[in-house]
Amino acid sequence: MTDQAAHASGSRSEPESAAGGRRLTTRETAELLGVKPETVYAYVSRGQLSSVRAPGGRGSTFDAAEVEALVRRTGRREHTPAGNDLVFRTGITLIEQDRYYFRGVDATELAREYGYEEVAEWLWTGELRPGARFDAPAAALAAARRAVGALPAHSGSTDRLRVAVVAAAAADPLRFDLSPRAVLSSARSLIPTLVGALPVIGGAKPGEGAGRDEDGGRDEDGSGTLAQQLWPRLTARPADPASLAVLDTALVLLIDHDLAASTLAARVAASAHAHPYAVVSAGLGVLEGPLHGAASGLAHRMLTEVVDRGGAAPVVADHLRTGRRVPGLGHRLYTGEDPRGRTLFALLEKVPQAADALAAARDVVSTTARHTPLHANIDLALAALSVSCGMPAEAGETVFAVSRTAGWIAHALEEYAERPLRMRPSGQYGGPRPPQPLPTPAPGEGHGEDPPR
Repeated sequence: MTDQAAHASGSRSEPESAAGGRRLTTRETAELLGVKPETVYAYVSRGQLSSVRAPGGRGSTFDAAEVEALVRRTGRREHTPAGNDLVFRTGITLIEQDRYYFRGVDATELAREYGYEEVAEWLWTGELRPGARFDAPAAALAAARRAVGALPAHSGSTDRLRVAVVAAAAADPLRFDLSPRAVLSSARSLIPTLVGALPVIGGAKPGEGAGRDEDGGRDEDGSGTLAQQLWPRLTARPADPASLAVLDTALVLLIDHDLAASTLAARVAASAHAHPYAVVSAGLGVLEGPLHGAASGLAHRMLTEVVDRGGAAPVVADHLRTGRRVPGLGHRLYTGEDPRGRTLFALLEKVPQAADALAAARDVVSTTARHTPLHANIDLALAALSVSCGMPAEAGETVFAVSRTAGWIAHALEEYAERPLRMRPSGQYGGPRPPQPLPTPAPGEGHGEDPPR
């Protein structure tokens, strides 16, 4: 009897394996994952599931714990509805009723309880690893620093991050291995490489004043959290525990936010089975747009001006007079407060030097509320952090890019398990109908001749 015949007859696998673990049939595994039986065997071929022949050779069986772990990592898939609309089933982020969740857990609670590396690991694997740390390989870090060092002095942080990703990819000959184990290994090394490739603020060479930076990005206190590695690349001011806590919390909060534009680009790249470095490059390319990752820089400049001018009224008036939106307010996914911004603002209250920036942010909100009641969003909160800690305007974008890399990797892991190249929408042509004549040179232009000198 074939697998399909066995499944159609409703026969079940042996409930326990020789080792004592529960076994599932192909049909049961497919139902649990929300996929077709053919996809289950695709998981096996990619090394994401292991199978053994059922007793009597009647099909294959799968370890229930292994299947459940895959569900936690990738989420249960549903069939895409008919029609031309693309629907991306994801088990990573849910946004509803002005709250957002990572794998069903309130993301703001995760950010208050755990560090960036711990949450990233848990989001990728479904397993919490207390004290998780990421280390940059020496070869990749050296290549990224050389490439970043060759850029013009006026280059921005996103320019540097994009170049660092390319250099790190070139240093990894195994980058085309898309097995989950290999992708996770690349991710754990790429993120600290991106941070380590950024120049230290104040002109210090990489490694000076940052402990064992050259040997893996360790901070002076030896704990080496990613927030500690990133801090001296954002500001020349020494870090204090309260400010570091805000930065680490921001890194967690920004890991993912459903299918934002950069995440969609990352999934398209993953659908073509681009390696994880290329996936991150795709995300960074979109993130550089002024309507996405760069929004916090606009809010930074506005808050700085509010502090300098002693109030929000003239600054808000200037924005409105010139037809510009007041940055840092409102979000189309939230009718009330952005929970990410609310969480950061609460932590900033514990940072003494943040008082002026917080007052400026509150003034902006109250001034604009006279006509349009809008709540502060994450960009305004990032701006309050960067202004209060002496960071440049682009600091928020840097934090956003570094943090979101973990989210892009999580989406890539999901997409690698889907049907390749499934994101191929059809264009709706609106040009001239054929047949059209061949184009001719414009009057006065020679055909195939050198232009006049």
